[in-house]
Amino acid sequence: MWPNIANMLTWWQWSILAAVPPAIVLLYFLKLKRRPLEVPSTYLWHRSIEDLHVNSIWQRLRRNLLLFLQLLFLLLAALALLGLNWRGTELTGDRFVFLVDRSASMQATDVGTSRLDEAKRLVDEMIEEMESGDVAMIVSFDDTAKIEQAFTDNRRLLRRKLEGIEPSAHATSLLEALKVASGLVNPGFAGEDFQLTPDLLAELYVLSDGKFPAVTGFSLGNLRPTFISVGSPDAKNLGIVAFSVRRSESNPEVFQAFARLENFGGEDVSASIDLLLDKELIDADRMEIAAGETRGVAFDVGSVESGVLKLEIAAGDHLAIDDEAYLVVAPPEPANVLLVTPGNEPLEFALQTDSTAEIAELTVESPAFLKTKPYLAAAAAGLYDLIIYDRCRPETMPLANTLLIGSLPPTGGWSAGEAVDVPQIIDVEAGHPLLQWLEMGDVMLAAGTPLEVPPGGTVLIDTNEGPMAAVAPRERFEDMVIGFRIIDEIAGDDGKLQRYIGTNWMTRQSFPVFVLNLFNYLGGSRDALETGYVRPGKPVALKTLDANAKLRVRTPSGETLDLRSDELGNAAFTNTAELGVYQVQSGGQTQQQFAVNLCNAAESDIRPDPKPTIQIGYEEVAGAPARQSARKEAWKWLLLVGLLILLTEWYIYNRRVYL
Repeated sequence: MWPNIANMLTWWQWSILAAVPPAIVLLYFLKLKRRPLEVPSTYLWHRSIEDLHVNSIWQRLRRNLLLFLQLLFLLLAALALLGLNWRGTELTGDRFVFLVDRSASMQATDVGTSRLDEAKRLVDEMIEEMESGDVAMIVSFDDTAKIEQAFTDNRRLLRRKLEGIEPSAHATSLLEALKVASGLVNPGFAGEDFQLTPDLLAELYVLSDGKFPAVTGFSLGNLRPTFISVGSPDAKNLGIVAFSVRRSESNPEVFQAFARLENFGGEDVSASIDLLLDKELIDADRMEIAAGETRGVAFDVGSVESGVLKLEIAAGDHLAIDDEAYLVVAPPEPANVLLVTPGNEPLEFALQTDSTAEIAELTVESPAFLKTKPYLAAAAAGLYDLIIYDRCRPETMPLANTLLIGSLPPTGGWSAGEAVDVPQIIDVEAGHPLLQWLEMGDVMLAAGTPLEVPPGGTVLIDTNEGPMAAVAPRERFEDMVIGFRIIDEIAGDDGKLQRYIGTNWMTRQSFPVFVLNLFNYLGGSRDALETGYVRPGKPVALKTLDANAKLRVRTPSGETLDLRSDELGNAAFTNTAELGVYQVQSGGQTQQQFAVNLCNAAESDIRPDPKPTIQIGYEEVAGAPARQSARKEAWKWLLLVGLLILLTEWYIYNRRVYL
């Protein structure tokens, strides 16, 4: 907006300013007085001779470049003195931290280009507005954070690092990026030649679509946050949020594929759905899904022994990364399970049904077996996939997953409180694979011992007296502990041991389901129906029969990565950034395949919030423009152009160039 210049000068100042241009023009009307002097060359200067024949004091104004340049300079000088300006934006501050979201949802194209490209464009504009001496750093993030460039005032370097940020298929978490930014801004950190001190704030710009959970328990300290929301309110997306394969309940020889689709847009969509087996179309469907609705779809796969299933949907939305999902169908490998118990017929019966026999090989031993050399050697060599300790425990935890019933592991931070009578189940972690599809509202407990779960553990069954079942990690293994006993023995009035039932769980439908979950999850014998897929960036446990074997993993894009198994034939593969099917080869033969899928409702939901905000600790940061509104002064540019005009006039005058 232009200023009100009428109030900047008084009437006499306006009069002087208005008189200057006519005075300059009048100087060019004046005719120079010359003494007549005849020389031969005079006849060649027609314009000068014509001047001698006029009788008036004024001459006709001719086109003269010098006059035009002088008038133009005068105009620019006057405008500069008037303080002309316009309303624009500016980047406030002198040190900046740019957090750029590169997660899966940032691949949405609802802003014309991808959201990541739009975020990079906005950061590039802010880098352009940095003044001399300003410093900035760039951090890209998804569920992890990467320092693209530490603090520097080299804008060319910042742009190059910014351009190199690539999208990922990972989920989003702002916490890791904030930790990195806070660590770099804390006193004592030097980025290149720049040292930040406690009294210097840093402007924190978070460029994201905001599809991440609130950050709790974090203090911003020297960071002053600004959230720049990237995304269009017209964004639409239909995504695959779940994909699995199971055996048909009516015919165990037949597989069925199940998928769940969710419409994250504001309009109803019609989508085509294709199911392929080893790149061959085996079934197709078309479905109408209302705005905001979730629909399930099922396909009969048939009696497939092995292969790769691929689900494709086409709805013409703004996010393509969640339009495909894969599953690997492979025959199951039986788990090697050891049950150590002084006697527990209901448990032994549940562990040896026809269904469990297909996925696990069970061995039953008494507690005395724990002190034998065969057990000690097998436990130390990791020959068991799962060991169940019923009312007993080992002196040293084995190289295997474990379930302890009525006892605690000797290590790992487990502890228990005092025994209580008749605890009532109030909550079950149905989202955990160990308790999925379980309904325990009809389960009763005669007694139990509330558990103290170690850090990193998960409470599976909670009661009014405290946790009664939990699972916790132990290096690369997991241990589940049940604080109540299935059966127990107590001394009777006659001094003889009498057996009593500690729970009615064995007589409920949920108990056989739990046993199958136990074998599938802790036993590691998931068949093709249960293995499912892994999320991008999550590690995958690989297993081979040979110790220290060389494994070669072929990614979906065709890249090959090498790694070695340990002395037990185990290896962990962590480079699961790509979506698709990975092949694990050993000795030139494919030993294993696994799929990596997005299937993440939080990333597929690309709708921006009407009032975008992010929560950081106790502070709610509202979405804001990248730069603050400010007036841009024009006098510097006007004087610079005026200086160039004066230099041009001086050059023309000295060269005697008249036009």
